[in-house]
Amino acid sequence: MPNAYISGTGGYVPPRVVTNQDMVDHYGIDTSDEWIIQRTGIKERRFVEEGVYTSDLAVPACEMAIKNAGIEKTDVDMIILATLSPDHHFPGTGVYLQRKLGLPEGDNAKFVPCLDVRNQCSGFLYGLATASSMVQSGNLKHVLVVGSEVHSHAIDLTTRGRTVSTLFGDGAGAVVVSATDEDRGVRGWNLGADGRYADNLCLKVWDISRAPYFPVGEDGKGQISVEMLWPYMEGKVVFKHAVTRMVETLMQTCAKHDLTKDDIDLFFFHQANLRINEYIAKMIGLPPEKVPSNIERYGNTTAATIPLLLDEAERNGTLKRGMKIAMIAFGSGFTWGSAIVDW
Repeated sequence: MPNAYISGTGGYVPPRVVTNQDMVDHYGIDTSDEWIIQRTGIKERRFVEEGVYTSDLAVPACEMAIKNAGIEKTDVDMIILATLSPDHHFPGTGVYLQRKLGLPEGDNAKFVPCLDVRNQCSGFLYGLATASSMVQSGNLKHVLVVGSEVHSHAIDLTTRGRTVSTLFGDGAGAVVVSATDEDRGVRGWNLGADGRYADNLCLKVWDISRAPYFPVGEDGKGQISVEMLWPYMEGKVVFKHAVTRMVETLMQTCAKHDLTKDDIDLFFFHQANLRINEYIAKMIGLPPEKVPSNIERYGNTTAATIPLLLDEAERNGTLKRGMKIAMIAFGSGFTWGSAIVDW
């Protein structure tokens, strides 16, 4: 059985920088740079311009990952795209990405399967677990796994929505998971979910129980109430469960593979809130140099946070061949996951 390793990484964020002060000056939100940093650690984030899709952000990240893997686009055997901000309600966003990568066109057209993963902040790890299992089965050689998000078009950029809107940014991160006979790669993963808390962090704009799910007014236009239109979050509940589940899933994965925290060189935490990650690191007893972070510059890019961080760490030399790393995430659902990888 082949091993599955990450052969290439890629990342992309849109050029527009939105600082905490921009949230005050441009959007008129009653907040401050100090308030946001104190609660989240975020100093700025990236927003796309109108007309940009989630699949658009994924393209350059995927192209970079494919190039860094040393393969051609036509070598990709499957696309797994994790997102909570799909281009449309349906079809899945993976097929739009496939088309924009040019895979189904030309003399060497390749109609690779596309799988969308809707596990929000832990979506990338769900995708990585799926990809590594596919590769280890021997059926596929190269799987493209991407997390991509456009949050800025679907958050309430007013004082009313500041506890959520100040957290999120747009971006995409990708990896290629490839087969190898070398003794390296994805060593193990752990995934979990607790649907009892599904409504504690949610966006219910597509409530299919309603008939029609968008009420139509006398003018023939759809009408959406504010509480359905914007994301809803019970911050204290999320914080509590994020800390508990992220520590738990990491410990379970380490125990399964007879590892301790000292065996791991770097810990890649989902970049949801710097204060959560600092709290977890302190609980476990991790030094800051073992826990890279970029939430200060990008905010929470949900499914894109871990692959963006991996790509950045590899490019700046923090992540080196031969290191043992851990990835941990928690998100809406509630869902969570962890993975151990020999880089």
